Amino acid sequence: MHFELKPISREAIPEALQKVKRYRLLNEPAHAESICLDILNIEPHNQQALVMLLLALTDQFSDGVSPGRAREVAAHLKSPYDREYYNGMIWERSAQALLRRGAPNASFAAYDAYLRAMDYYERAQALRSPGNDDSILRWNSCARVLNGNPNLRQHPEEEFNPLLNE
Repeated sequence: MHFELKPISREAIPEALQKVKRYRLLNEPAHAESICLDILNIEPHNQQALVMLLLALTDQFSDGVSPGRAREVAAHLKSPYDREYYNGMIWERSAQALLRRGAPNASFAAYDAYLRAMDYYERAQALRSPGNDDSILRWNSCARVLNGNPNLRQHPEEEFNPLLNE
């Protein structure tokens, strides 16, 4: 059996956005995601709903939600700053999920993901408006994680070790 989804009214969107925030705070990202999809069904380019959908998806990385879905959402953000910043967040939260899962070689993959996040945050920093240091705060957070955990490092096979000529 297939159920036809019921559309929400355009007037309900502001309250629905508030519910998304509450469900994320209650650690119910799947419900937040569903509400975002209902909003986007009415307003496909609603930037606030797109950002919240992206965040709800990243909240579910540890549960197996693919970062690819979040990247697809990030591609629809209008602001170049937002695209860079939220792509950084996708990589950062991917790194965190990898570490929580603890799969073999997770520390190497997480290291790479943190570096990618930092690269996106640096690009966002160059695009930020005066007084918006969010990208710097996130970059510093990634740097502190990497600096504080010696197990997070480049995969040994990828390290560059030039031969010394004698």
